[in-house]
Amino acid sequence: MGSDHNTLLSVIILTHNEEENLPTALESLAALDANIFIVDSGSTDRTLAIAKQFGCQVGSNPWTNYATQFNWALEHLPFESEWVMRLDADERLTPELVDELRTTLPGLPADVAGLLVKRRVYFWGKWIKHGGYYPTWLLRLWRRGRATCEQRWMDEHMVVDDGKVIRLAHDIIDENHKGLSFWTEKHNRYADREVVDLRQLAQSETPGQLADQAGRRRWMKERVYARAPLFARAGTYWSYRYFLRLGFLDGTPGLVFHFLQGFWYRFLVDAKLYEAERKRRGSN
Repeated sequence: MGSDHNTLLSVIILTHNEEENLPTALESLAALDANIFIVDSGSTDRTLAIAKQFGCQVGSNPWTNYATQFNWALEHLPFESEWVMRLDADERLTPELVDELRTTLPGLPADVAGLLVKRRVYFWGKWIKHGGYYPTWLLRLWRRGRATCEQRWMDEHMVVDDGKVIRLAHDIIDENHKGLSFWTEKHNRYADREVVDLRQLAQSETPGQLADQAGRRRWMKERVYARAPLFARAGTYWSYRYFLRLGFLDGTPGLVFHFLQGFWYRFLVDAKLYEAERKRRGSN
């Protein structure tokens, strides 16, 4: 992969027991002139061996949450490339995006500070195209030193300090290979993290500040959804996604995905919020 000084960009991947996902992510980066940094938080499987096999630079830091870990990486990793990219271990670049990065990054004007890419989610091998789930635009590339990760427990985004943010044409694919049990366990942990954010929001009444699609979705979540009746809002949101936004067109994988992610997960968050409030009031 060469020295970081001569590379087109640096890629940061946070890992914890990602042997099922990591090879796919790293293989998708092979055609890029990229230096890959793995920041691990105590993996006990073959994650680190895989990272070293692919020639990645490996560091470690104890886990607090995603935002804290990522900002630690931004502060401590020895980047020298002009551009930095965030990639999750269960994501991969399409070949078209690789080609676009190779041709686009070197010639971008100096006033461009960040780049948005579309995330394409796969579930059980099916592209989840409907239900408002595609395209999801995410800021995943930025000029070195120009972006940080929001300090949130859930739904954290990269935010650039100033400069233009433009859209790329091609996609990142999100496809977890660990199976449904892992997916539900992960979303149970996500629900705990989201409760922290929602309770802080209720106390601060300060909306998040994001531009573009992410900002609109944050506003809807914090200013509309968060003020809707507990429990009922999960069913309303799922109905909106599955019927009005045509989630049913995603077939059986879509039926399972939209129900679990759009209803079960949101209902679980509400149940945990309700339980936390009961504890705060001293209820049995």
